[in-house]
Amino acid sequence: MTIDLPGDPAVVLRQEGQGQPAQPPPVTPKLLDRVRQAIRVRHYSPRTEQAYVHWIRCYIFFHRLRHPAEMGVPEINAFLSHLAVSKHVSASTQTQALSALVFLYRNVLDREVGQLEGLVRAKRSARLPVVLTRDEARRLFAIMDGVVLLACRLLYGSGLRLLECLPHARQRHRLRAQRDHGPQRQRTEGPRDDATRFLQAGAPRPSREGAAAAPG
Repeated sequence: MTIDLPGDPAVVLRQEGQGQPAQPPPVTPKLLDRVRQAIRVRHYSPRTEQAYVHWIRCYIFFHRLRHPAEMGVPEINAFLSHLAVSKHVSASTQTQALSALVFLYRNVLDREVGQLEGLVRAKRSARLPVVLTRDEARRLFAIMDGVVLLACRLLYGSGLRLLECLPHARQRHRLRAQRDHGPQRQRTEGPRDDATRFLQAGAPRPSREGAAAAPG
């Protein structure tokens, strides 16, 4: 029974035996929270999550807070072309932004993006990446010692990632993510399937002195 009092909000009185009061409607997660949840279910890295959320937020603000469900290929083209023409981003950065939007539409909004016709692509750099030769690597290792030398030789010869070779740096990265985003960012990551490649004959190898100086 609802009683309207003058000057006061409606007061709801429930008599005994009339059942439980109505439950509040379920809260729909916000779009970016749905994106984070979809990323975590697929066990993407924290850095990928951070990058995807950043580009999706930029996409929304670029179109003046329009919901992505109301937009499609023309708006995606306009945003990615803006990155290439006005922001002068690299080709890899534009590709990362495109991947974030494709993930949003495919895995969160259940829509396929389709062909992006008329997209202005960012120019790829003509410079080749600098790769050290074995002689250059040996000269670099000659001025190192201790744990630094051991870590650099492992990175050079085995293909380990930096955070895999330096577990203390990995722990600091996780603590920083927990501080910035709260405990909900913590999740269990499965083991990597990458096979460790040993140094080939003739390549620099870790010395016994360097191995002895490494923490146990």
